[in-house]
Amino acid sequence: MERFLLVDDDDVFTQVLARALHRRGLECVCAHNSAEALQLAQQESFSKAIIDLKMEGPSGLTLIPTLKQQQPDIDIVMLTGYSSVATAVEAVKLGAINYLCKPANTDDILAAFENIEGDIKAEIPEQRPSVDRLEWEHIQKVLAEYDGNISATARALGMHRRTLQRKLNKRPVKE
Repeated sequence: MERFLLVDDDDVFTQVLARALHRRGLECVCAHNSAEALQLAQQESFSKAIIDLKMEGPSGLTLIPTLKQQQPDIDIVMLTGYSSVATAVEAVKLGAINYLCKPANTDDILAAFENIEGDIKAEIPEQRPSVDRLEWEHIQKVLAEYDGNISATARALGMHRRTLQRKLNKRPVKE
């Protein structure tokens, strides 16, 4: 039987997704941060993990390599409401097999574990991303380079720390 590790700091989302997985006959254990997830991974074995990107404490990106080291055969899908090209690339580089944007339903999440080969027929958008979207993605890339350190990222971008914090608290810019 497949065992899922679900790591997300949103209690309601975690409960809803765990219930949906249980209804499909899948076993699911929940953690609300990276430390809890690593503790569970030391005690139990999992075949799949669904990890939220932005949580209290270290981001989900920091969890991927440690989890893969503890359980090399685990398949990981990164799930986030704060998607960007930079974080998607980093998640896959670190060992995630797929990356999904919230809101995603249970069927989408389970399909992400199956669809690891890629799709050469994927639609290419007609419209280029806006300047605001490109700025947001660049900020995410630089933030990842500085391991989530807001002050160092602000210095690297040449902006005030509070300005960067305001930009990070906003939802991702629509494409």
